[in-house]
Amino acid sequence: MADPKGRNVKLRQLRQLRRERRWRQFRAFRKRRELSCVANRTATIKPDAVLVFVTLRNERPRLPYFLRYYRDMGVGHFLFVDNGSEDGSREYLTAQPDCSVWTTQASYKSSGFGIDWLNWLLRKYGTGHWTLTLDPDEFFVYPFCDTRPINALTDWLDSYEIRSFPAMLLDMYPKGPIDAEPYREGQNPFEIASWFDSGNYMISKNGKMQNLWIQGGPRARCFFPDDPADAPSLNKIPLVKWARGLVYASSTHMLLPRGLNRVYDEWGGEMISGCLLHAKFLSPWSEKVSEELERRQHYANSREYRVYAETLSEPPDLWCKWSEKYINWRQLEILGLMSKGNWA
Repeated sequence: MADPKGRNVKLRQLRQLRRERRWRQFRAFRKRRELSCVANRTATIKPDAVLVFVTLRNERPRLPYFLRYYRDMGVGHFLFVDNGSEDGSREYLTAQPDCSVWTTQASYKSSGFGIDWLNWLLRKYGTGHWTLTLDPDEFFVYPFCDTRPINALTDWLDSYEIRSFPAMLLDMYPKGPIDAEPYREGQNPFEIASWFDSGNYMISKNGKMQNLWIQGGPRARCFFPDDPADAPSLNKIPLVKWARGLVYASSTHMLLPRGLNRVYDEWGGEMISGCLLHAKFLSPWSEKVSEELERRQHYANSREYRVYAETLSEPPDLWCKWSEKYINWRQLEILGLMSKGNWA
């Protein structure tokens, strides 16, 4: 016999989620007024183009390699929100023929950490396209990415009517103190930050949003050893076939409608997944920590950066005897950090 109480709870939860989705859509619509377009080349976007969406601030040294990496992957167009950069990031991106750029001096924190701006641009320009929503220090790795362009992946996903694709954030780090080796503009960051934790991850399920919650790796190990539950979340869903009613609800950790968060198999099988190589721990890391701590624009009153700041007197070495040196996506699949599922 059906449980009427349980059914009523589910109905209330669904109504709450619908209200939250409409609220986030309204926030995005309202926050669009904070954006000023400095280069709009979206008329050149081809119907089958995979699009990249990014919010950034003062990331000029990273941009040449970031663009080259995703151009080589087959991305068709980039849409950037520049949040008050002072290092020439906006000017550099504006000069790129495959980039459209918006700028804002508004609060990153008040925009849902940039997600309101991107939800608006995704709705306006991403609808009908496969979209990658990223930070400028995130590098998408998917099965066969060394031999197949990203359109091969999205075509396969389309054939199985899969609309969202997960990628675990894999924190990469150097061997030795983080600031020991300077990062050169345009350099492949993984020439320096070439190590990662092959284990030490915790996974749980978010009952309300039905996404997986992953924590662990070097940030939990080194910065949150006594409170691993406070460590940053590593689960992301960066690749989505965007439709008009979709919204990101918390960075790229989860989406609404929540069905798009069911990117795993609860019955013992393996669904296709990837990784985001996270090149966060590069010089000048200490300067970045100090800047972000002063701005206090990040989640939970910049709790993560406050923890980082406590280590600045002695720059941390994230490497340990269990660290693994990155080779390729096949290595990550063998370690169980991603899967090719039934894509052959």
